[in-house]
Amino acid sequence: MQGRTLKIASVLAVAGVGALSESQVSAQSLSTYGTPGLIEMPTAEVLNDGEFGLTASVAGPSYRYTSVFQVFPRVYGTFRYSIVSELSAGGPNNGNLYDRSFDLHYQISDESGYRPAFAVGMRDFLGTGLYSSEYFVATKSFGSKIEVTGGLGWGRLAGRGSFSNPLGILSDRFDTRDVGTTGLGGQLETGKWFRGEASLFAGVKWEVSDQTTLFAEYSPDLYTRESANTGIDISTPLNFGLEYRFKNGVNLKGYVVGGNEIGAQLSYVFNPAERRFPGGLEGAPRSVGARNKLAIADWNNSAKGGGPDAVQRVIKAHLADEGMALQGFTLGDRQATVRVENNRFDVEAQAAGRAARVMAATLPPQIEKLTVVFQRRGVPISRVVTMRSDLEELQFDYDGAWRTLARTKIEDAHDQGRVGELEEIFPVFDASVGPYLATSFFDPDSPIRADLGAQLYMAYRPAPGLTFSGQLRYPLIGNIADSDRVSDSKIEPVRTNAVRYAEESDLEINTLSAEYIFRPGKDLFGRVSAGYLESNFGGVSAEVLWYPVASRLALGGEINYVKQRDFDMLFGFQDYDVVTGHASAYYDFGNGFFGQLDVGRYLAGDYGATVSIDREFNNGFKVGGFFTLTDVPFDDFGEGSFDKGLKVEVPLSWFTGRPSRRVLSQTIRPIVRDGGARLAVANRLHGAVREYRGKDMRDGWGRYLR
Repeated sequence: MQGRTLKIASVLAVAGVGALSESQVSAQSLSTYGTPGLIEMPTAEVLNDGEFGLTASVAGPSYRYTSVFQVFPRVYGTFRYSIVSELSAGGPNNGNLYDRSFDLHYQISDESGYRPAFAVGMRDFLGTGLYSSEYFVATKSFGSKIEVTGGLGWGRLAGRGSFSNPLGILSDRFDTRDVGTTGLGGQLETGKWFRGEASLFAGVKWEVSDQTTLFAEYSPDLYTRESANTGIDISTPLNFGLEYRFKNGVNLKGYVVGGNEIGAQLSYVFNPAERRFPGGLEGAPRSVGARNKLAIADWNNSAKGGGPDAVQRVIKAHLADEGMALQGFTLGDRQATVRVENNRFDVEAQAAGRAARVMAATLPPQIEKLTVVFQRRGVPISRVVTMRSDLEELQFDYDGAWRTLARTKIEDAHDQGRVGELEEIFPVFDASVGPYLATSFFDPDSPIRADLGAQLYMAYRPAPGLTFSGQLRYPLIGNIADSDRVSDSKIEPVRTNAVRYAEESDLEINTLSAEYIFRPGKDLFGRVSAGYLESNFGGVSAEVLWYPVASRLALGGEINYVKQRDFDMLFGFQDYDVVTGHASAYYDFGNGFFGQLDVGRYLAGDYGATVSIDREFNNGFKVGGFFTLTDVPFDDFGEGSFDKGLKVEVPLSWFTGRPSRRVLSQTIRPIVRDGGARLAVANRLHGAVREYRGKDMRDGWGRYLR
């Protein structure tokens, strides 16, 4: 039943993503393993650079749910969650197996002339080994309709018609393949890679029309383990399939595996770099007119009684129309400065351009230098300095955005202080009531668990950077507390007691804290937080960040003293306390790749490092991965051996076409354990300020005049 439920949910999710987007898919077909391929066999093809694919497939007792991402032009990576019904009779979970696996594929060369495309790949190289296999594969097209694929496989792809490993001529170690899984899984199974016997596989794809494709393949996969336990009938190596591509980009494939098992698959491939509405659906920017006409406007002419106060009122109203809150205003003889908090635009350069246009369309004609200071919670981060005459000259220029960038200054705003700050800005009180959704993925007893409830958020800000806030939650429906799993950790259970927190809490104080963000000097940022910092821990956290405005590199340090909270998530604490902290380095490699290294001590008292790599697109869409290695031995860590996972961030504007600061984010861990667990404190500095520093601001400058 759980498998069927997950199947339905995944199919709806894949179809839903397709329905939200116009047809942007590549013509590439995906296999039941979620990678470019035929039915079950891989091909030497890849997706277009940066494309993302989602797949839900079923055949016999096997359900597979896969996401694939084209990390580099020749390299894609895959995460797969699989359910095999009744694989182990009398075992846990009614004999069902819930499996998580990762793949890598590298295209060695493209197809050209008489030469086919060549690729090498590994399936399930970092998992339990259920689908563990490696391959070399070649694909050649004949005309525009037919593609032929042939390959050599090991592991699961070396069942039928196997023969001695041809790589044995290089070394005897290739003759035998390790059996089973190292430790508790999750490690690199190098003792299996391209080892043991090998088999051939082949297939053909025929594009009958723009929307219909036929497949036939020879598969050496015997489904040995499934055949022995589930009753799946694989009587022939021949598989056949038919795929239909809908106009919204969703692909539906039906197939027969092994001569007897009928299956179906939904898949969708899209390009995160492409917005659904490339030009955006926001209103047109304010036109910068002839400045001499502003001199006759009553509301900003000092001679007619308007004066600076009237100018300020108009600028404040016009900025509010653009989704920005005016927090400070200074008017001089030849220059003016506005301090704003951007509450609408997810591309900060666009916010800078809109604010500069408001100034140019409002200020007295003698004002030439326009400065926009971006702030967060009243704290100045960066400023953008533009000449009014440049706006007037370039606002309709074909290449105006980049020409303005060459004439614009992006500077640190540490010295801004509170000059020109509006008296009515502080104090600020904010409150909201709404639903919340808490999720738990990949519980070995249930693929998806979730709680839905009501949430109250309140915040009080009496001065710049100082915030007192709290978040209360009350679960209404859900099944996280229904899990029977208890912590079996050999180290301090800082995360594996999540079920007990759900069981023993009703009304919960999710967070209740005081936070102060400040500027200790040029290119420096500081943060101090205290209170119930997250659902499991409370205490004190302090952080400092060095981030030059034009630098690709930022360095930070954080130290925390925290105690574990009571399971009812109210005001009490347990006996466990710990000092944690990290030294962090952040680096923008360019071309959309961003890396982060954190070295230090984690919540369970273990020491180690976390490496994160993200691929980011100019529209805010991010896909990344991370892993953490600490001094906790793999056997003590437990299932999965070490902490690792994937991250996806999708800006709401990507779906709607309208500017929004909201981001939909999800971190996917194959298994949640206690090793490598870090405090989940809010508003870490780099994430809070990065978008307004020079490199990120420049990356979005194409929308400066939009």
